[in-house]
Amino acid sequence: QVQLVESGGGLVQAGGSLRLSCVVSVNTFSEYAIGWYRQAPGKQREMVARIKAGGTTTYVDSVRGRFTISRDNGKNTAYLDISDLRPEDTAIYTCNAQKLFGPVSWGQGTQVTVSS
Repeated sequence: QVQLVESGGGLVQAGGSLRLSCVVSVNTFSEYAIGWYRQAPGKQREMVARIKAGGTTTYVDSVRGRFTISRDNGKNTAYLDISDLRPEDTAIYTCNAQKLFGPVSWGQGTQVTVSS
């Protein structure tokens, strides 16, 4: 069973930065695509960034240039670096993991709150 644990969220002022981490408990982490999602109050969950097993990254337009997704296969960890935080970035950030076309596993999420 794949388990994911996010960390790094918190309360930050607008303009600040955060690094979110997603630790995945699998033996073949390098073979998984990792996605970061967020859900703001009253809104649907949206994907903000994704990194494939080979390292290819994709971003939703609203975060491109401020969010950077990366991975460290030696640590079974994916990261989401967020800079120039805005109040509209306030949300629960959750990561998921998927190997090829297999089942998708989700973490519990970490809260990011941006004050103006």
